Amino acid sequence: MSRIHPSAIIEDGAQIGQDCVIGPFCHVGPQVRLGDRVELKSHVVVTGETSIGDDCVIFNFSVIGEIPQDLKFGGENTRLEIGKRNRIREHVTVNTGTEGGGGVTRIGDDCLLMAGVHVAHDVQIGNRVIMVNHSGAAGHCIIEDDVIIGGISGLHQWVRVGRGAIIGALTMVPNDVIPYGLVQASRGELEGLNLVGLKRRGVSRADISALRAAIRELSEGEGTFMDRAKRLGDSTDSDYVRQIVEFVTGESDRSFLTPRK
Repeated sequence: MSRIHPSAIIEDGAQIGQDCVIGPFCHVGPQVRLGDRVELKSHVVVTGETSIGDDCVIFNFSVIGEIPQDLKFGGENTRLEIGKRNRIREHVTVNTGTEGGGGVTRIGDDCLLMAGVHVAHDVQIGNRVIMVNHSGAAGHCIIEDDVIIGGISGLHQWVRVGRGAIIGALTMVPNDVIPYGLVQASRGELEGLNLVGLKRRGVSRADISALRAAIRELSEGEGTFMDRAKRLGDSTDSDYVRQIVEFVTGESDRSFLTPRK
């Protein structure tokens, strides 16, 4: 049985799962669906066409599912989908999508959004992503699995961050970041590999060596950047290097997170 504080407002039409905890002064809108064991601490607003998966915890003063901060938004029906076991800390804002951006903002499973994080319209976030305090992703960004975004960092609109990459604190990221890359500086530049993350994931020395060689080839090899990437794809035996090549040579793919029912 769910526990709902008497000061909370649950509008007609909202769907509340089993064993949810909704704290004082929370507001849950009529199109909201909460999975089982979701906890809203206090003063949390969940609105719009928003679904939140099982075992998520949302902390004080967060606003989840409000309309986009986009002047082109005309009130069209868009939505927000949040997966399971996410921790969304204090003062986080996550907006729904826009018609021109696909209509849906998505967050995967097991993510941590620290205090003050902003996730804008149509952003697609994978699994096990950490966004550190007061970082933000502008509209239409793609953040793949196992990414860490440092504190007070920002992703420009339409930026893609590949799987396993890490963004240092206080970094503005105006361009795509390759899988397993390390980016830091006031205007983010690729400085190498996310070696700490790779070692934590148990990636072999052979693959790490291949990734280092791939970075050198992409940055210093002969021909255009795209020529170097294609040549690298033809010659490598490393699945990790192939992920970088596919990221560089492929079109922006917004379907890596499948819609949730």
